[in-house]
Amino acid sequence: MKIIVISSSTPIENETQIITKLFEAGLETFHLRKHRMSTKSIRTFIQQIPVQYHNRIVLHSHHKLARKFNLKGIHITKTHKKRRFKTWLTTRLVQLRHPHILITTSYGNIGSMLDQHKEYNYDYAFLSPIFDSLTSKYQSGFTEHSIKSALSKAKEKIIARGGTSVDTVARVKELGFDGMALYSSIWQKKDPVQEFNNVIEKCESLGIKIE
Repeated sequence: MKIIVISSSTPIENETQIITKLFEAGLETFHLRKHRMSTKSIRTFIQQIPVQYHNRIVLHSHHKLARKFNLKGIHITKTHKKRRFKTWLTTRLVQLRHPHILITTSYGNIGSMLDQHKEYNYDYAFLSPIFDSLTSKYQSGFTEHSIKSALSKAKEKIIARGGTSVDTVARVKELGFDGMALYSSIWQKKDPVQEFNNVIEKCESLGIKIE
């Protein structure tokens, strides 16, 4: 099962140092989601992370930077999907430089997840919200039956997002997801690295193999 961490949307003190420690703790995939930051700021942000971990970063915006850095992937958002030609061109240019770079996306409903007419062959995709928000901002929009049925038909790997935490590890696996994306459960803690370790330890105690 994949364990993914998504960056905080708001600035965090010593953020790049924390991210580096997460990588040192074994994090294999980190989604850098900072839509309000400029290209220059994102570049500086990545440069503050040791180069040996750049190949674990998936970029949500300013995709052209993926041509400069040896990144793990680029994430196609709703905004990117609306700008079809520009996104396609940028993605192709990135792929020419990095042929094996991952292409990921997000779905907010089962219909879009099962749509057969997609612009890309995504390596994996987030589906949300799966569980009630840890910040009480939203509630789960799916039933157990609908999730299990949809996952059995999905063409790409599907990652549970929304309300995921150490307490939902077993449930994520039981429902049939290929992984879980951690957000609030990491960044709302005083020690994000320890919380990540708690998730890893929970997986190990349940005999869940981590990718």
